Amino acid sequence: MFVVIVIAMALVVGGAAVVALGGGGTLPEAEHDRLAVRLPQDRALSRTDVDELRLPMALRGYRMDEVDDLLDRLGAELSLRDARIAELEAVGAVRGSVAATEGATGEPLPGLESFTAVLEKAPQGPATGEVTADAEGGVTEATDLVADQDADTAAGPAATERKGDRA
Repeated sequence: MFVVIVIAMALVVGGAAVVALGGGGTLPEAEHDRLAVRLPQDRALSRTDVDELRLPMALRGYRMDEVDDLLDRLGAELSLRDARIAELEAVGAVRGSVAATEGATGEPLPGLESFTAVLEKAPQGPATGEVTADAEGGVTEATDLVADQDADTAAGPAATERKGDRA
């Protein structure tokens, strides 16, 4: 019986040594358990890139609700950034075209005649909520009349009557 146990132990130790030294062949290539995060490398990220992004989950990984909130916020901020950039580019294009045509000679832009006619018929001075251009080419909103109306409303009916008496 003792001899059988020694032979069994020798076979187990020998088999373990053969496996450890690679006698039974090599192990197969390890399979990747993570998905490759596919973000565009040739352009800037957009809202749809963030919306489509899904990070792999692990047994003890991240808090999914926090990461989802972060991705939602990142997507919203990207959308706001893209909208602001488009708005600023449009304003820059309009200012550039206006500055380029001021000193230009030749045929006026189509439709400019009707625009000039509308400006000539407009009452002088800014009205409530009317948009005007300042000297630097910027756009401002006339709020003086609105401020006067707000001051009258805040002071009450007595102030309005006194103001009417002075006029």
